[in-house]
Amino acid sequence: MLPGGGEQGDQHDTTVEGPPGAVTLAQPMEIGAELDWGADAWAEVRTRARRAGRAYIWLNLVEQRLRAVVNAVLRPIYEPVHGEEWVVAAAGPAGHEWVQRAVAVREVSRRKGFLLDPADDNVLSFLTLPQLRELVVQHWPCFEPYFDDRRDLELALDELEVARHVVSRNRALSRTVLDQAERACARLLELLGAGSARTAAQRLPVDAIEELVADRFSDVIGVYADRVRLQRQLPVEDLFAGARRLDAVGIGLNLLVQNYSGRRLVRLAEAGCRVRLLFLNPASSAVRRRERELGLGRGEMSRSVEMNIMHMRRVRARLRDPGAFEIQVFDETPRFTAYLVDGDSGEGLAVVQSYLRRARGMEVPVMVLRGGSRRVVSDDRPADGGLFEVYREEFESIWTDARPVS
Repeated sequence: MLPGGGEQGDQHDTTVEGPPGAVTLAQPMEIGAELDWGADAWAEVRTRARRAGRAYIWLNLVEQRLRAVVNAVLRPIYEPVHGEEWVVAAAGPAGHEWVQRAVAVREVSRRKGFLLDPADDNVLSFLTLPQLRELVVQHWPCFEPYFDDRRDLELALDELEVARHVVSRNRALSRTVLDQAERACARLLELLGAGSARTAAQRLPVDAIEELVADRFSDVIGVYADRVRLQRQLPVEDLFAGARRLDAVGIGLNLLVQNYSGRRLVRLAEAGCRVRLLFLNPASSAVRRRERELGLGRGEMSRSVEMNIMHMRRVRARLRDPGAFEIQVFDETPRFTAYLVDGDSGEGLAVVQSYLRRARGMEVPVMVLRGGSRRVVSDDRPADGGLFEVYREEFESIWTDARPVS
């Protein structure tokens, strides 16, 4: 122990208990540093982490896809001659430095047991996005038959570089850069062949986060405070365009009738879309109760619903096959309005609103559901049926008990 430095006659006891030979240290000098984070700091950190996480997932998807494309195109060319060293041979003298660095990292990972999946025990798995891009550029004649425009591919990869640098160095990612990166990644996945199969669900592009954590939220992919906010994100034209089947149930179906023109509905039906519309019977007591809830004059809502039905009848009358455009009315208490697009395909979209006592349809919160068997839980087992199926079955039940409109 170091002596306390006091005189022999000092009254202060400077001895400190401790093991023999221990040295006591002075307490750190007070410098006024505040190490705790307040609520604002935590909020900022969480925002940064969420943005970085979204960007990382998109970048990871693109890198995996580009790696698979490089493997599919170049491996059959170089492996028959160079065996396991085909990536080194493909890199050539121009890529000697970075490919050797990848080889060294792989060897270190092998020695330290970092390679948990045998599928990753190859040099290609250790190449970064810019290095994969270099292989594509160096061997463009090999890739050219698979892509329409080299410049389009390179521009999309260029857009990712800012986000990639920010994420890899754990710096703040602005909302603007994140949006740019997500658009570029979606574009790249489409160019690389991962988005070529057009389905109904692609009216609202699959979100990377949705794919990975969909089981946490059933099949709800969007919640909006009202219908106005929904239509900013998912315009009616995008929701219904190209649909092969459209089932709708509600009081007056204003989202469809008043926002999607009769001419477009005719074109949609003539293109092969089968339409089933369920309106609340304008002569039912449920309409009068709803009028009282909203403070409307007697007969105001019933006239509005009747006008919507008449408009849909005129649309049906213009079709070559009126049987593909069915209209029915129901007399039950309306509990929700729902628009189910391609609900029979397993890859559809649904827009659902519950009725609130004092709020009109434009003011009611909206859920967007994505149906489909593609959803899986974390251990790759299919997820249970989601809300999409619940509302689809409810529609079928109401349709069975409803009466057709001539």
